[in-house]
Amino acid sequence: MTDEYDANSSAPTPEELHEQVEETREELGQTVEALAAKADVKAQAQEKAAAAKQQVSEKAAQAKAQVQDKATHVLQRAQDKTPDPVREKAGQAKTRLNDTATAVAGKLQDKTPQPVREKAYLAAQAAGEKRSLLLVAGAALVLLLLVRRSRRHR
Repeated sequence: MTDEYDANSSAPTPEELHEQVEETREELGQTVEALAAKADVKAQAQEKAAAAKQQVSEKAAQAKAQVQDKATHVLQRAQDKTPDPVREKAGQAKTRLNDTATAVAGKLQDKTPQPVREKAYLAAQAAGEKRSLLLVAGAALVLLLLVRRSRRHR
């Protein structure tokens, strides 16, 4: 601002001075914003935390994919190395187990009194998608049946 007066140039007009003031204000505002951003430790910490979270999420996804691939590979190798007779016996055992479970469930249902079945049905219906409530109702039914059975054997 210590420009020497040049005889060939004229003094700045008020409009030019106003324009220079506005430019200086804009530059000053940008500088203040930059300094404020550098001084905002909380925002910087949040940005770093978000970046770290993203990085951890990506690495977790990669690890999950690797574990799934490895598990699939191990399962395939185990199936390949398992002799056919063993696989056939395992399949037969699975079928027998399913049949036995179905038969036991049928007998249990036949021997369960109608009011208890109705209450269990209503409890299951009320549970809807709430799996834990459904498990509690099932456990209560089993407990009720065990108590009833133990009373008969006394």
